[in-house]
Amino acid sequence: MKTIIYTHPYDGSYNHAILSTLTKYFEETSQPYQVIDLYKDNFEPQFSADELKMYGRGDTPYELVKSYQREISNSDELIFITPIWWHNIPAELKGFFDKVMLKHFAYEDQPWKGLLTYISKATVITTSTITKDYLINQSGNPIQGNLINRTFADLGINPQKTNWIHFGEVNLTSDSVRQEFLNDLPQLYLDGQK
Repeated sequence: MKTIIYTHPYDGSYNHAILSTLTKYFEETSQPYQVIDLYKDNFEPQFSADELKMYGRGDTPYELVKSYQREISNSDELIFITPIWWHNIPAELKGFFDKVMLKHFAYEDQPWKGLLTYISKATVITTSTITKDYLINQSGNPIQGNLINRTFADLGINPQKTNWIHFGEVNLTSDSVRQEFLNDLPQLYLDGQK
């Protein structure tokens, strides 16, 4: 089962067009998937005092977090669709990692061991007003360097089996260029799964 973690508040966004393109492709090719839509779910990225009391035990008071954990547990592939804002992922997605990837579910810490080794593939699809080259060389490489090579690795997701697809300068390109990327997206996704 593929689980898509989608992070954008506006259904008219280019990110939503990416989500629609990918889910249509999965439906047409009979590939099972589910979507975690952080904004539609009103996911709260901030920790509450009650959460922090339980955090050290790897527990949470929130059923939404537990349901996300169940969905991930039934998956063998994760796909993240997110914009890049201020050179990094939005607070909702950062909070998703903070609050969902808990001890005993996503890792053990004595010694450290990532537990999501059953995730055999991961894809990160980002959009931004800046290019992938700029993100890598001028913005501290937040996706490949931090998210994929560090966070995913710490969770037990192999960075070598993770593909990062980026559509940059989204605000400067034409509708035809944006449509061409959407047309190419299924193949870009497949190329990264080899």
